[in-house]
Amino acid sequence: MKQRLVLNQSLQWKMNQSLYQSIEILQLTGMELYDYMKQVAEENPLIEEVQPIDKELISQFRKTDYSIDEMNTAELTLYDQLKSNLYVLDIKDKSLLPVIIFGIDSLNEDGYLDIAMEDWADYCKVELTTVKRALSYIQLLEPAGIGARDLTECIQLQLKQMNIDAPYISTLMSEDIALLAEENSYQISLNYEITEEKAQKLIESIKLCHPKPGKLLTPTKTEFIIPEASIYKEDTEWKISFFNWSSPAIQINNQYNNQDLKGEAASFVKKKRKEVEMLQQALDYRSSTLEKVLRIIVEKQLPFFETGPKMLKPLTLSELSAQLDLHISTISRAIRQKYVQTVHGVIPLKYFLQREVQKGAGVASIVIKHILKELINLEDKSRPLSDEKIKQLMEERYQIKIARRTIMKYRDELQIPSSVKRKGANNNEK
Repeated sequence: MKQRLVLNQSLQWKMNQSLYQSIEILQLTGMELYDYMKQVAEENPLIEEVQPIDKELISQFRKTDYSIDEMNTAELTLYDQLKSNLYVLDIKDKSLLPVIIFGIDSLNEDGYLDIAMEDWADYCKVELTTVKRALSYIQLLEPAGIGARDLTECIQLQLKQMNIDAPYISTLMSEDIALLAEENSYQISLNYEITEEKAQKLIESIKLCHPKPGKLLTPTKTEFIIPEASIYKEDTEWKISFFNWSSPAIQINNQYNNQDLKGEAASFVKKKRKEVEMLQQALDYRSSTLEKVLRIIVEKQLPFFETGPKMLKPLTLSELSAQLDLHISTISRAIRQKYVQTVHGVIPLKYFLQREVQKGAGVASIVIKHILKELINLEDKSRPLSDEKIKQLMEERYQIKIARRTIMKYRDELQIPSSVKRKGANNNEK
């Protein structure tokens, strides 16, 4: 075999620091964004002030009764969220799904795999190669670092998402961790025969990595639900108005523009000015993406805003992705834990994304739940409605044709007993 030089042209997607920051900021809620901005302002002397928020307005959104979202599933755990995101993966071999799900259930709360690969294979009665394939799919899920077996692999996965190639990271993390802690880019460049600039970039990238990615998916109980925007009707037109904490404004200190700076001082100011520009770009991207998503939601769910929950239409992430020409993961980040104020209450954006009861029916599953709950609340308690009777009433009153087993499925999800048990409970009360 002879060595030869081959020129190969390929198209690659590069994730620079600006894009990475945009993705991070996109998934922050309005209040998280405001806190993040205040922290950045403390570290950057060019930022004089971040627009203050209206605390009196926030106090109006204290969480009280929140019935409209109770129809949806309960707050998702780390494991539920990862399983619900499996649809973004192109898993051609469906027999691999049970193995993947077992792997997800075997993660600890930090997002690390908490079982040996051999034990995983034994439990699922598959080959070790199959388990390795399953793990590779889990490690493609967000946030990056999920499914790692140790800290080094966790960092590697996150660096890979940033498109940073560092095959020596394992040795660096195990033998030269002190150099990383000291941010000694010069010695790292010598030890691993790379430029000091590349060593410094690697240090900065590692600082952006999260050591416990599972914590990013941990459900948090909040005292307040703060909406990003208000959707309201003015005359005959539906409008969207963002609250000031959803798009914080930056006030720049211009005194550095008039100073004749040289050497390190000039480099420092140039670096901080670049950071401000990247931050502003990320804020603009977040605002424009969120506004685009909200406009499509208002357009698609106009009957809901006009009438109420019973008129909610089927809408999926895939449909939003196709219409906005954005990746599904981008839209998923944009709506994460975000709420809007409407005439029907403060509602999470995920509420507007509902699957169709059955293909071609044109009815969202949440609508069936609303009607089902209403019919049962109004039923004659001495003669509770059977699932078959509910099916008939839905067809007669609402022109909704669905199977009886679908009624039973949604009744179980709402934790409503069968007609026999409801009648028995009523008799016992008497």
